[in-house]
Amino acid sequence: MPKVSNKGQQMPESPIRKLVPYAEAAKKKGHKVYHLNIGQPDIKTPEVALEAIKNNSVKILEYSHSAGFESYRNKLADYYQNHGVSVNAADIIITTGGSEALLFAMGSTMDQGDEIIIPEPFYANYNGFSTASGVKVVPVISTIDEGFALPPIADFEKLITPKTKAILICNPGNPTGYLYTQEEIQQLAELVKKHDLFLIADEVYREFTYDGDKHYSVMNVPGIEENAIMIDSVSKRYSMCGARIGCIVSKNKEVMTTAMKFAQARLSPPTFAQIASEAALETPQSYFDEVISEYKERRDTLISELNKIEGVKVATPKGAFYCIAKLPVKNADNFAQWLLEKFDFNGETVMVAPAAGFYSSPNVGLDEIRIAYVLKKEDLIRSVEILKEALKQYNN
Repeated sequence: MPKVSNKGQQMPESPIRKLVPYAEAAKKKGHKVYHLNIGQPDIKTPEVALEAIKNNSVKILEYSHSAGFESYRNKLADYYQNHGVSVNAADIIITTGGSEALLFAMGSTMDQGDEIIIPEPFYANYNGFSTASGVKVVPVISTIDEGFALPPIADFEKLITPKTKAILICNPGNPTGYLYTQEEIQQLAELVKKHDLFLIADEVYREFTYDGDKHYSVMNVPGIEENAIMIDSVSKRYSMCGARIGCIVSKNKEVMTTAMKFAQARLSPPTFAQIASEAALETPQSYFDEVISEYKERRDTLISELNKIEGVKVATPKGAFYCIAKLPVKNADNFAQWLLEKFDFNGETVMVAPAAGFYSSPNVGLDEIRIAYVLKKEDLIRSVEILKEALKQYNN
């Protein structure tokens, strides 16, 4: 019988999606499942984006330019400039989601066997993208005790080898919700400059910052124009996860010329989704003000409820809409499955993402879960009540 590839065997399963069959079985039993496991916002997609799809005059659904619509890239450049990021349309290639932008970034900067340093816990699919690209992830551990702040630069420096090509950060972070300070970005900038590395920043949650903290982009750091690569997406900003439109942004001409070859190989990003994304740029600021104030309230509600459970430790997120909680259990994977398979509280249960899948170091984060606070406040309060009861029963 023909065999699948080694690469295919090494591709990690999604820690977020692997519990889906158990959730489906729980629903078939008639249980209500609160989904705290996936960053799918319940915020409505801006009307202007949906209208653009309903009311367009497209007669032939043709290929777009491989870099994406020029009109969209120009408007996107204006959007970034309004946010203090000085780029133009030539610095942007539109991709099929932020995922493809990350694959293009890795493909353009790394060869088989090269290494990328990533502070962990990190977005689980970085493991998948790296495996698909033949790149080795070298993790540097950030801890819940430090609120998942940037690990000391010395910790990064001792991991750099001749094979190291880049450092990848998610800012604000999924799964931690940590927002890197300007000083932390500056430290990374000096490090990549010193060692001639790329600094790839996944900034898809840039809008979601709380408590007056400001997002500081790698594209804003003077002196690392040749090192900096930004990854972005419309998924979270406009609650348009299904549009699958992202972009790779860099002032490094050689990187963009190379990324363009990957873009040409996949022909073009989806046309209708670009129409919607371009229209979404007309979304008024009031939309974001409302969304951010809603997420801040959800965050505050969730953290204060979790802090009431004995034995639970949680770091307060400064951005995005996730947090990592340390539970009084040995194995959060088993606990998450048990929640769906064997437990209900008055016919209700919760689905969480075990955090071990957000680390590439073995046996780290085994007692942690990621919670996405994308549900309304009443549902979050109820979810934590269920979690509290579940922990009591599980530990007995």
